[in-house]
Amino acid sequence: MGRKLGILAGAGAFPRLAAARARREGERVVVAAVRGEADPAFAAAADVLEWIEAGDLARTLAFFKREGVNELLLAGKIDPRVLVLRPDGLDAAAREFVGQLADLGPASVLSVLVGFLSSQGIRVLDPTPYLKDFFCAPGVLTRTNPSEDILGDIAFARPKARVLADLDVGQTVAVKNRLVVAVEGVDGTDRTILRAGELAGPGIVAVKVARTRQDPRLDLPAVGLETIRSLVRARGRALWYEAAAMPFFEREESVALADGSGIVVVAG
Repeated sequence: MGRKLGILAGAGAFPRLAAARARREGERVVVAAVRGEADPAFAAAADVLEWIEAGDLARTLAFFKREGVNELLLAGKIDPRVLVLRPDGLDAAAREFVGQLADLGPASVLSVLVGFLSSQGIRVLDPTPYLKDFFCAPGVLTRTNPSEDILGDIAFARPKARVLADLDVGQTVAVKNRLVVAVEGVDGTDRTILRAGELAGPGIVAVKVARTRQDPRLDLPAVGLETIRSLVRARGRALWYEAAAMPFFEREESVALADGSGIVVVAG
């Protein structure tokens, strides 16, 4: 067995797919999976698995040290509201950590966490080498090309989404007829899309971007099957995402669903 890789696993397909690739390449995969966030079927993708609560910083650190982990991926989403709305779920180490933060934006939290882990002898890795198969070239991924109206909504939304991403507010903006309908906050991309559908009815266009200076170790943005399912439920028209900056998980199934639902998907 080759080198040992730790994964702090949140929600989404990213942690499981990264773990599977690492194991195929001969790495021993040690996973701390956040209960209520990570895929319950994760056990098959890990050599060693420990289920933790989102606020168990001391236990998580002790687990990785006990397993001899000194390289780590931060993979998948962890609901940031646990830091603000459920402080009783934080252990003493996590409360001390939160108390040192200037703000609780995802990039700020994760940037400080990377520094903290480094001080404990654990280096946080860039995950993109484990996700090479999930990036694609720019272009229209669906059978249907975007209409002029859709292209207009995309052009309208992109600069706004970039500003909000750089402010660490959120990375997704939903628009309709050149009107911003919903902006991503702590609810995440999928709920933002659903909220936009509730507010504006059929026909929204979702645009997702990375930060101008996106550190891939911190909250790597992604799209996937749940993104398209949310657009189907919202009766949306299109998704534009920044192809060079984010992976598209379960792409074949996602594009098939989009084609069957009349949704245009554009990798920008």
